[in-house]
Amino acid sequence: MDESHRTQAGKHGGHSQFAMKMRRLLPMACYLGFTGTPLLKGERKTLVSFGGLIHSYKIDEAVADEAVVPLLYEGRMVEQQISADAIDKWFEKISKGLTDQQKADLKRKFSRISALAKTTQAIRAKAFDISEHYRMYWQGTSFKAQLVAPSKAAAVRFKEVLDEIGHVTSEIIISPPDDNEGNEEVDKESKNLVRKFWEQMMKRYKSEDEYNRQVIDAFKGSGDPEILIVVSKLLTGFDAPRNTVLYVCKPLREHNLLQAIARVNRLYEENGEEKQFGFILDYEGLLGELDSALTEYSAFQEYDGDDINGTVHDVRGEIRKLRGLHDQLLDLFKSIKNKKDMEQYEQFLADEPTRQNFYARLRAFSRCLHISLSSDKLLDIYTDADVDRMKRDWKQFSELKRSVQLRYQEIVNMKEFEPKIQKLLDDHVVAMPAEVVVELVNINDPNALEAVVKETGVSPASKADRIASATRKVIYERMEADPAFYKRFSELLEETIRDYREKRISEKDYLKQVVDLAAKVAHKDRGQGVPDSIKGNEDGQAFYGILDGALVYSDGKPVDKDEIAQIALTIIEIIKEHHIVDVWRNDIAQNNMRNAVDDYFFDVLRDHKQINLPAERMDDIDEQIMNLARARFPG
Repeated sequence: MDESHRTQAGKHGGHSQFAMKMRRLLPMACYLGFTGTPLLKGERKTLVSFGGLIHSYKIDEAVADEAVVPLLYEGRMVEQQISADAIDKWFEKISKGLTDQQKADLKRKFSRISALAKTTQAIRAKAFDISEHYRMYWQGTSFKAQLVAPSKAAAVRFKEVLDEIGHVTSEIIISPPDDNEGNEEVDKESKNLVRKFWEQMMKRYKSEDEYNRQVIDAFKGSGDPEILIVVSKLLTGFDAPRNTVLYVCKPLREHNLLQAIARVNRLYEENGEEKQFGFILDYEGLLGELDSALTEYSAFQEYDGDDINGTVHDVRGEIRKLRGLHDQLLDLFKSIKNKKDMEQYEQFLADEPTRQNFYARLRAFSRCLHISLSSDKLLDIYTDADVDRMKRDWKQFSELKRSVQLRYQEIVNMKEFEPKIQKLLDDHVVAMPAEVVVELVNINDPNALEAVVKETGVSPASKADRIASATRKVIYERMEADPAFYKRFSELLEETIRDYREKRISEKDYLKQVVDLAAKVAHKDRGQGVPDSIKGNEDGQAFYGILDGALVYSDGKPVDKDEIAQIALTIIEIIKEHHIVDVWRNDIAQNNMRNAVDDYFFDVLRDHKQINLPAERMDDIDEQIMNLARARFPG
């Protein structure tokens, strides 16, 4: 039975009344107890009810197995009664990235805080911090947040302030108002506020079930709301994998705290964005600065240390990784002498494995930078100068990535430039260049090639690399449809690139030769005459390319090119005769086709025309013919 410690153990040891009744009704049953949260020290008596532990699977083990994401914790205190200078500094921090007009509007709304009661002041200050934290670091991503309010009235007030600010969208999930629910709302104004909210929800959704269903479904989806405000509901047993940030504004302890923070540890990935961590932002000081063992905090002191080890990690531990990841990124380019010469960087990244290594290091640095910049603790660890340098380097390397993806004609996944990173750097006054979607050079269009050649502000080598990469891509995509032709030009292209890299030809000659090769690939210029019988016949020329140079007579004399062309056309006829619907999913049909080709080779070419066909050569030709048939005659 699930959560067995709640129902099976008596308060002072032994079985609970419920457990004793079960055992009277089912005296021969085997009782197995399960729990999804660690046992409190006082709940260890549950083991008396069920016997010893059969198996335990602790939180740090689940993280190590990648069954859940690790949780990063940050104590985030918002002071209400502090000096004007401190308030201005805090306001400036949370409003980064806004225009002057937007800042003025936000400050006007914020200024109301001094005229409000202390409790409402606290809600308003936290709501402003939460709104701007989410806007700066998570808005525009696939990830959402949950806000835990201390009461139903507080939940409504949080939403009112968030709506007034207008930067994030939110919804509330609470149970119906009830006068007998523990005097949660002690003042009449609060009770009326909750009742008014509930009446609005019932008018809008007609029933409590429909209200819960629609709001929860919307939160689990990709649209609004971005933040879901809760009090007690949805703190246990609620799975919304895109839920990534938990803003805790309510005192929580033990099981309730563990259950709440587990709302953001689910795995999630969408459109290339992968959830790396769940984030706990604690506005109640539950774990303070997280500088002691977890069991030393009142919220967790009733647990055994081993059971909750690895539950949450101080965000500062992640921030401390930033310098190392920054150094690893710089270290990749240590062989470049002139660090200001971006052409050297781009040429250094001509090798694809090196580029992929660069992308991986930049991605790791970017993710850590995002986490670090979103935390108040960043400047506890690094100086302003350190942070500014790392932000500038991120901008430079992100621009370098765009440049090499353009130069080497890679398909750009704009998700790699995660919106939260780009938005975050904008908010920290590091302007990024306008987003440019890389358009691949169309080598089949002479005007497109000429346009690249005439580009200004770009080195000839950069232009040549761009055209060479586009040509290489065409060759790769079409190789199976005409392997002989495209293999030849692939070798020529790689030889030309190698000649330039080894300084055997100039940038100008490199560009000229690459443009010439691209034009020949585009026009299928074979550079030599083909027999008249297959001129203009792409299929015939492709099969001819496989056989040309591979067939000799028994006396060692090469087979005439016109004869090879006729052999190619005959093979095409045989393939078409045996080509049926879904032939490439039908092993029997493929075997029939292969056998017919083999019969032609052995009965006609070997026995009648005396063409030498050793078994190993025949196997190779046979394989090439079937692969080419699959590429040119799909279906």
